[in-house]
Amino acid sequence: MQSYTIYLIRHGAVEETNKGRYIGQTDVHLSNRGRQTLKEIAEQFGYPNAEEIYTSPLLRCIETCSILYPGRDVRIVGALSECNFGEWEGKSAADLAGDPVFAQWLQNSDKTPPPKGESGKQFAARISRGFERIVEEMSARNTKSAAVITHGGVIMTLLSMYGIPQAESYRWRMDNGYGFALRITPMLWMRDRVAEVFDTVPFAPKSEEEF
Repeated sequence: MQSYTIYLIRHGAVEETNKGRYIGQTDVHLSNRGRQTLKEIAEQFGYPNAEEIYTSPLLRCIETCSILYPGRDVRIVGALSECNFGEWEGKSAADLAGDPVFAQWLQNSDKTPPPKGESGKQFAARISRGFERIVEEMSARNTKSAAVITHGGVIMTLLSMYGIPQAESYRWRMDNGYGFALRITPMLWMRDRVAEVFDTVPFAPKSEEEF
């Protein structure tokens, strides 16, 4: 039976994240170092070929696409943008120390949204709709493989919801420019809405013993 492969890849590094700021939907460029690191990873390992390229609409993801898959057409999926931190965008945990809402959010982000932002539950519902639309589109078009350039929080949350083996979201953390390969088996997907996580991205080079 036909299966489908999805590569979930985190965008390159940005300065704001390095400074510990919440920049969910703040639209920032990749840092110079972030660009260079992506190029180094691509030269050393290479990224998997994919029939379709999907991306979050934010600049850091679109710029990552242009480095990893130069010259390719991309399909923008608004639902796969990072969590909206509302009034906390651009602020750090130190800036928010003493804020009672921030303390509640740290205890239970699923139920407590940032002011004018979205809760963890709202975020998960949004990105799951976007991911399921990609799977449906791949099936309808018989697209065998797709790369999805998105955000760390998106990948961690999606894999905690759909990934096999099952694991908490924090266990799916990845560095910028890295991610995971998923195998969608139609029968299993239709029955249980799960996807097999079978490798990391980019693939590690084989040793001489494996050839």
